[in-house]
Amino acid sequence: VPLETQSGAQLNLADLRGRWVLVDFVYTRCLTWCLALGGEFAQLQDQLAAPLAEGKLVLLSVSFDPAHDTPAELAAYQERFHGRRHGWIAARPVSRDGLRQLLRTFGVTVVPDAMGGYVHNAAIQVIDPQGRLVQILDTGNPRAVAQTVRRNLER
Repeated sequence: VPLETQSGAQLNLADLRGRWVLVDFVYTRCLTWCLALGGEFAQLQDQLAAPLAEGKLVLLSVSFDPAHDTPAELAAYQERFHGRRHGWIAARPVSRDGLRQLLRTFGVTVVPDAMGGYVHNAAIQVIDPQGRLVQILDTGNPRAVAQTVRRNLER
């Protein structure tokens, strides 16, 4: 699925093969789950600094509100976490079909609410170096996520 990143660059999920990828789904106006997920990714940058620096791991936040979440909005979302961008890509699908495909593949449910936002589930999905979705982790415990990643990297 083609994506546009916070810098405006084009990226395809297949470009990330060969690395472990942690994926979350967000929209930048969300003040609940998405803000918490961004905070968790910021903590994971500290806890997993070595594999991120070595290119063995990538953090990927995918917006499910691509009409609003422009590259500038995605960059501003990351800035909320003190400019932590090392190893963390924020992106949006470039097409509605791509968005639908990603949501279906990752089991993400998004329902518009009556206030211009969305009700959605939140988790961190783990993609292995072969590009397979191998695990879905609960949010709220970045230390456990980091331990899971370390175990996977040791294999």
